[in-house]
Amino acid sequence: MKILQVIPAFPPAVGYGGGPLVAYEISRRLVLKGHDVTVVTTDANDEKSRVKEKFSRINGIKVHYFKNISNRLAYSYKIFISPGLIPWARRELKNFDVIHLHDTRTFQNLVIHYFAKKYGIPYVLQPHGTLSTSDHRKVLKKFFDFFGKSIVKDAEYILALNEGEVNQIQKIGVPRNKIRILPNGIDLSNYTILPPKGSFKKKLNISQDKKIILYLGRIHKTKGIDLLIGACAYLINNMNCKNVVLVIAGPDDGYMSEAKAMVNSLGISDLIIFAGFLSSEDKLKALVDADVFVTPMFYGFPVTFLEACAVGTPIVTTNAGETLEWINGKVGYVTQPNYHDLAEAIYKIIYDEDVRNRFSKNCIEIVKSNFSWEKVVEKLEKIYEEVITYV
Repeated sequence: MKILQVIPAFPPAVGYGGGPLVAYEISRRLVLKGHDVTVVTTDANDEKSRVKEKFSRINGIKVHYFKNISNRLAYSYKIFISPGLIPWARRELKNFDVIHLHDTRTFQNLVIHYFAKKYGIPYVLQPHGTLSTSDHRKVLKKFFDFFGKSIVKDAEYILALNEGEVNQIQKIGVPRNKIRILPNGIDLSNYTILPPKGSFKKKLNISQDKKIILYLGRIHKTKGIDLLIGACAYLINNMNCKNVVLVIAGPDDGYMSEAKAMVNSLGISDLIIFAGFLSSEDKLKALVDADVFVTPMFYGFPVTFLEACAVGTPIVTTNAGETLEWINGKVGYVTQPNYHDLAEAIYKIIYDEDVRNRFSKNCIEIVKSNFSWEKVVEKLEKIYEEVITYV
């Protein structure tokens, strides 16, 4: 099959969430299965730089990087506008068998949708949790939906990450028979040899007897970081847990100053570390050293959950956003979104060795059984074939 992947940012870009990595892993494995895969994206790299190449081959994937009109709009507001995509799509789109649109409300999807309908090329849409209107871009999302709602309507299938996203998609009028579940996956080969325990603590000058509570992701107000900081303050001040350290790792997405101000106001700055963006190597070290991995609020299916499970680190989250049915009581806890309940769940995992060992064992087994990229892409390949056959 000749497959086109459409996404606003793509490796080597960093700081744009898990979507670019998902698109890369999907594309790489489709190439390994003999398919001809092209990616159209933008030249967004990070806050201050752009990808220099206009075209590149990455592990057999043909990648076209179209120039963004503004890096600031892309990085700070997730608005990626690349006018150069229009003439390319007009010229090339008719040559593909199937198109895979990533995210929902993007300039790229508007352009590709128009030409896909013009040339009769079927496409699937994978929102990656972006159908929610709960964040700071609510007005912008409503504006886009007015002009781009046909992107959802005209898709052959909408690919949901989990049952929570299925419900979300149905609420906007998509029938259940047009929705397929496609979870995120993980490259298990990256976890066969793990760094020695204690290496991340050594790097950050954390005492080896400290218990690490790890948050890994964008520093954004929708992630519930305030809830996590408050829960840690409760652990320290109300539950007398003085041997814990909260490590908040990830790029600032507009909430760093508020998070630091909250830490200072609670008087716990000596037990909170803002580690910034971590390289792949340091991220793995952090996951290995963490006693518990906490993401208080999420939409979609965070790849970081799978990364934590792959090294046997239990998970704690809340039901404030979406939930994943395989977490609660199996690999960790899903709590009510308040300081007390979140702190209690973290405490149980950190200080009850039997609970931690049981969750840790389940983490590894669940990832191996259900979330290898090979299994995910096999499912996606069948979806593509079904789309092409019945259109």
